[in-house]
Amino acid sequence: MNKVGLTRLGLITAFIVLLEALCRTGLVKPLTLVAPSRMVSELWELIQAGEVGEDAAHTTIEVGGAFILAVFAGVLLGAIIHATPRLRRATAPVLASWYAVPSFVFYPLLIALLGLSEAPLIAIGTLSAAPAMVIATISGLDRVPRVLRKTARMHRMGFWDTLRFITLPSALPSLFAGVKLAFAYAFIGVIAGEFILSGGGLGYSIAYAYESFETPKMYALMLLVLGVGVAVNATLHIWEGRLLRRRQR
Repeated sequence: MNKVGLTRLGLITAFIVLLEALCRTGLVKPLTLVAPSRMVSELWELIQAGEVGEDAAHTTIEVGGAFILAVFAGVLLGAIIHATPRLRRATAPVLASWYAVPSFVFYPLLIALLGLSEAPLIAIGTLSAAPAMVIATISGLDRVPRVLRKTARMHRMGFWDTLRFITLPSALPSLFAGVKLAFAYAFIGVIAGEFILSGGGLGYSIAYAYESFETPKMYALMLLVLGVGVAVNATLHIWEGRLLRRRQR
């Protein structure tokens, strides 16, 4: 582990120890915050009792569906917009201001169109994540050097060969940044939607525990959500590093 990693680990450890001390000494009341060790033990008890599996599966389906749809739709729309200058000029203000409008305002319309199911929350997650993927795709395609495109045409390379050997390697850094943002926005959109709009999922369980004054359970589920988000983002980061190293060979 390098110095940056050790510093990061040290700061996280110090923060956890500080929280543990504040909670154990009574400086922070249990109704406000429980000790990190209590969060872990409570989460383990919930897992053993089988109280997490159904909600976790519910959230996984929604986040996974939103993420996959956002990535594929974002790449497709980004490529279309990049290839159509007029469409790009028309959509630029919309993409720039998209996150000024909360996706939840579309929930009544989505219920009317999709019914009372997981589909509206998947749609909200997709609407939250897709614009980031569109922007990343456009940015990545902008970075493909024109000289390489001309070289591909001179050598009469087909569409798939051009995509494999020129377009994707050049656009890969931006595309992967878009993938990471798409997951983050899909995850946030779905969890937040479950808080206020759903009858199931981890977000709903956290909100229910809060309203029922089950503070240890609430923080245990929050720890689970935090852990999943960090784990997936770390996995994507490692994957990105490996792909970029292969690209540089």
